[in-house]
Amino acid sequence: MPKNSPHQRWQLESAPYRVAETTYHEERRLLSWNLAHPLAAHHVAWEVTMALAAPAPQYLLFAGVDIAATSFTAAWTRNGSAHERARTFAQTPDGFAAFQAALARSGVDPSKTLIVLEATGSYWVTLAVTLHQPGYALSIVNPAHAHAFARSLPRRAKTDLLDAHVLTQFAAERQPSPWTPPEQIYHELRQRLLVRDGLLSMRQQARNQRHALTQWPVHIAGALDALESVIAELDMRITTLEDELATILRDGAWAESADLLGSISGIGLVTTAWLLVATLNFTACSSAESAAAYAGLVPLAHESGTRVRGRARIGHSGNARLRTALYMATLSAARYNPAIRAHYQRLRAAGKPSKVARCAAARKLVQLAYAVVTKRQRFDPHYGKQSEEAGRVQ
Repeated sequence: MPKNSPHQRWQLESAPYRVAETTYHEERRLLSWNLAHPLAAHHVAWEVTMALAAPAPQYLLFAGVDIAATSFTAAWTRNGSAHERARTFAQTPDGFAAFQAALARSGVDPSKTLIVLEATGSYWVTLAVTLHQPGYALSIVNPAHAHAFARSLPRRAKTDLLDAHVLTQFAAERQPSPWTPPEQIYHELRQRLLVRDGLLSMRQQARNQRHALTQWPVHIAGALDALESVIAELDMRITTLEDELATILRDGAWAESADLLGSISGIGLVTTAWLLVATLNFTACSSAESAAAYAGLVPLAHESGTRVRGRARIGHSGNARLRTALYMATLSAARYNPAIRAHYQRLRAAGKPSKVARCAAARKLVQLAYAVVTKRQRFDPHYGKQSEEAGRVQ
């Protein structure tokens, strides 16, 4: 992006740690307009009004951190001036302390320092929590956003040092919203859900091995017994995790939201847990549409000019695990939830394929979930009918 060109205010809510609207506005080239143009005076007045209303930059120091497994490379700049030479630190407590000491030498208060990190696997978490404790403003950005920003710049080389400088420029120009570590219940639920998924995969693998061995005419009891023991142990572990999830959802900090979600026919224990974890109890989404978009259930148009008229598809973006949970929930909701069943049957009657109808039902399901949690009202399957009857009476 050219340094002096105005950039659009944008917020793509595709993750709980989303990039928010920018707060830094670059100087506009008002003199480039021809003042004799009929709309010039109005346009200039609008530009001046917007410039006066624009908030002043909040931060004085901007840092970008490129994360690796055993190290991280950081660069920083003050008020968009020349960048400090990028430095590499170890992913250890000593490395974290050395990075904080280097930032402190700039003389800028931690609250006036914005540090941007990419959400690279899980390697960024410890550093982010360590920097958040002394009061640094942190922003965790989607790697796809940072990659798109880097492609817009006139550079072709790629190194850790250059990536750190790009993230620093991203921080100074975009000033994404700060990140706050999630509360304890998020970790309690998320880690159990991830372990449960892993155990389910291991159990299916063991079952497949058992099935393959039983196809042979010779059955070795020791081998089959070993697999049976593994399957039984995995069954017990999975049941234990599900019981713990149920207890946390019943008695934890998100108990009210979990109870409200449980009122929706088709949403069970696992879907409830994934909805709350993926959306941080629906605090990471500003609307039902943004929640559906984060799950990757909103069809994306593909059009250009008069020739390109591609079919809208949901693609493979968004939270795949949440999307899977919602899709599987529609198997029940399309049968027992009146709102979802009517929506699904209407699409099937219109000739839509089964998967398309189920994805649309899953999108409606997450919108219902957002509504009941944010409005703090239990799901009423007869809500639409009551409204129609009230309209007839009037």
